[in-house]
Amino acid sequence: MASVCSENNDVSAIFFDLDNTLIQTRKCDTRTCNKFIEMLEQEYGLPKEMAVESAASFLRAFRARPDDDSFAFEEWPAHLWRNSLPKNYRHLAKTLSTEWLKYRYQNLTLSNDVIHLLESLREDYLLGLITNGPSRAQWYKIDRLGLRKYFDCVLVSGDLPWEKPDQHIFLEACKLLNVEPRTCIMVGDRLDTDIKGGKKAELGGTIWVPLQKEEQSSILPDFTIDKVTELPEVLSNSPKLKRCARTSTVC
Repeated sequence: MASVCSENNDVSAIFFDLDNTLIQTRKCDTRTCNKFIEMLEQEYGLPKEMAVESAASFLRAFRARPDDDSFAFEEWPAHLWRNSLPKNYRHLAKTLSTEWLKYRYQNLTLSNDVIHLLESLREDYLLGLITNGPSRAQWYKIDRLGLRKYFDCVLVSGDLPWEKPDQHIFLEACKLLNVEPRTCIMVGDRLDTDIKGGKKAELGGTIWVPLQKEEQSSILPDFTIDKVTELPEVLSNSPKLKRCARTSTVC
């Protein structure tokens, strides 16, 4: 397999997307939702169809808007549960919100293989995390999973004037790491944000880790891999630049 390299420049930094790239957010949330269908039916007495519809309605709303700063952090999922449950079961919303956060983060973890990947790559490359999403929700996730220690720079779009695919969020990461865009690569699951944005910023390479291989788009990544742990296969022929000694930066 060919390796990622741009105009004879070695790769100096690797930028990663978070959700559905390093952690399987969608799969984990679906698994948690299925747990809640059982809970609603068996523990709280909702009829099967009602339990399925309530849990599915909550998950749709949560995926569309995982946080709202006008609510306390724990109150937002409770609000979504109140809107998703039948009227005579809405008193369960606060309990379900607490349980949702508990079970979600039992499922939402970094795998040992991904931890090994990040630790190994960080010996030879600068690593950046660039994630779209509400600031509070994404930082809660980042801190709950202990991600800061793996990265030299962390950018959350909710803190900034831009989000992927705006090229400026990628260029900001390059600036913070003091690297040229042409020596950086972007790894992510979305063509319309991660890959498109990496190309707009004229990064040295883009690597797609698709959720759905059949996805059709005019946006073409430089490489496609089945899972993020296959990344070394497209780096293996590129001479590595040893990381400069510097203090880790979290922005």
